[in-house]
Amino acid sequence: MAPPMSANEFLAALRREGATVVEVDGWRNHNRAGHGPWGPVNGVMIHHSATSGTDSTVRLCWNGYDELPGPLCHGVIAKDGAIHLVGCGRANHAGGGDGDVLEAVIAEKRLPPVRWADTDGNVHFYGFECVNRGDGEDPWPQDQLLAIEQVAAAICRHHGWTERSVIGHLEWRPGKSDPVGFSMEWLRERVRERLK
Repeated sequence: MAPPMSANEFLAALRREGATVVEVDGWRNHNRAGHGPWGPVNGVMIHHSATSGTDSTVRLCWNGYDELPGPLCHGVIAKDGAIHLVGCGRANHAGGGDGDVLEAVIAEKRLPPVRWADTDGNVHFYGFECVNRGDGEDPWPQDQLLAIEQVAAAICRHHGWTERSVIGHLEWRPGKSDPVGFSMEWLRERVRERLK
């Protein structure tokens, strides 16, 4: 468990990891404050956006929609590897998930199978939407995969976490499939190597 990073700490951590960052105007104060707590934080959650196009995905993740107001994540990771920051603080990305998974993330142990949604993940996880349709056919360019690795490693390095603090949405909430197109074990191995 850890207190969340400030906007300055977040930006500095990403840049130290070599990430290409795009600051969307107003991101530092864009959050869901007043709609539940933010922190203590325990991990990083990776999503695919189920969209195409960087600009439209950034707008969607900034604004949200009628049933789910934005921000829908902390950053949007584009196909070219640029990380568009859209929020700092509580964001509507994780939703309810499995409390046993959270306990495993905190302990940095192998994740159990996801079974139910009894815990608010928006409190505990930094979230990143990666521009991809999620249909199993939309490619994942190497620049984008590198950026996902950099984001996860930057946050883990700042908080002193291992790669076991990085999870996919499908490992958190029943019925979710994201990200489709690469395995979280593969990503965790990349993060583990980067953190050495």
